Amino acid sequence: MDSVRQQKVSKLLQYELAEIFRAESRSLFEGGFITVTMVRVAPDLSLAKVYVSIMGKANREAVFKLINQQTNLIRKKLGYAVGKQLRVVPELNFYIDDSLDYAMRIEELLKNK
Repeated sequence: MDSVRQQKVSKLLQYELAEIFRAESRSLFEGGFITVTMVRVAPDLSLAKVYVSIMGKANREAVFKLINQQTNLIRKKLGYAVGKQLRVVPELNFYIDDSLDYAMRIEELLKNK
């Protein structure tokens, strides 16, 4: 169970990361539409698992690879954005959130029966 502090930091990071991805989409990520679906923060606030959904590009793996290559730059921009609220910016681990694809596949399977 997440503490209130973890939940607040998660929401703050989710909002700021979404703004970073929106602003830097064309220059850093080849115009891919990236949505931050969820952020989970460790109890000591040192690690954040960031789940992203990538749309608008045929090659999602390439965009995801770009995100992982730019992790240090993203963390630096995040530090500028949340520097007044957090003492230490957590390490970022990115994961692809494929729950929307899974739900669409289940829905399609149910329609065919």
